[in-house]
Amino acid sequence: MKKSLLLVILAFSMMMLLAACGSEDSEGSESSEPVVEEEQEGQEQQEEVEEETEEPSELTITHELGDITVPVNPEKVVVFDMNALETLDKMGVNVTGVPQANIPAYLSQYEDASYENVGTLFEIDYEKLAEINPDLIITGGRQAEQYDDLSELAPVLHMSTDYDNFYESFQSNMTTLGQVFNQEAFIAKELQAIDDAIAALNEKVSSEETALVVLANSGNVNAYGTGSRFGIIHEKFGFTPVDESIEVTTHGMNISFEYIVDKDPDYIFVVDRDLVVTGEPAAQDTIENELVQNTKAYQNGNIHYLNPDYWYIAGGGIVSVSEMVKAIEEALQ
Repeated sequence: MKKSLLLVILAFSMMMLLAACGSEDSEGSESSEPVVEEEQEGQEQQEEVEEETEEPSELTITHELGDITVPVNPEKVVVFDMNALETLDKMGVNVTGVPQANIPAYLSQYEDASYENVGTLFEIDYEKLAEINPDLIITGGRQAEQYDDLSELAPVLHMSTDYDNFYESFQSNMTTLGQVFNQEAFIAKELQAIDDAIAALNEKVSSEETALVVLANSGNVNAYGTGSRFGIIHEKFGFTPVDESIEVTTHGMNISFEYIVDKDPDYIFVVDRDLVVTGEPAAQDTIENELVQNTKAYQNGNIHYLNPDYWYIAGGGIVSVSEMVKAIEEALQ
């Protein structure tokens, strides 16, 4: 009897022990399932975020010559536009080919043999371009007529400047370059710095002071007013045009020295084209003759010669526009 009772107790104990183990296993499996689900959900959310933040491989851009699709961060880039070249240089972007015959002094590093020479601003070496097989070609206004031919070789990003809205056009071009090369934040910072410099300049320029902007070329003098390639002096820098009726043309309005004396500006700003063409300055001998010496600008020491590299060859990039602001600020000192 005692032995039977002992067996019953042992059996009952084993049943209780098995029941307890089963309960623990059940609880353990129930608690582990949500953890797996949470990990899966977290992974899915992370993948969604990565998909949302993934940079596009191409961009569609609209410019005055059409709509084009360009690669983001292209590897082989050929640049004909000096405004784009100086900006890419500032961003640290590698460039494959440039028109080495027309490189301004401040970009002289691109004359090195490590860069492919693709001709001139007007005479393009198409054989060299075909050999390079570029991912992107960047052109400016001087290459507008070659756009269709160049487009047969690679996507062409045309960076022309609208002088009727020069500053807005400049900002738009720079923003586009930032998008193509994934450096939008860098470009925004540079543009803000230029805005701040212009604001500081505006505080120094009196709207009562008049200015005349001229291009000196082989003894001839052409005037540029508001809405022209040098109109930023009036539109953004704050100088009042000495003549509101200056004709807006690509090459400027031809004027006489008598015209300059008659208008008698407080400031005369001169761009020396001869320095670009011949490498020798000639504008001062042309401008500061006996007639012009009678003007307020001459008598007050306010005839200023602007660097044609920044004002004539380029004039619409991050570097050149910054230097243009500095030049006018120095003229006021």
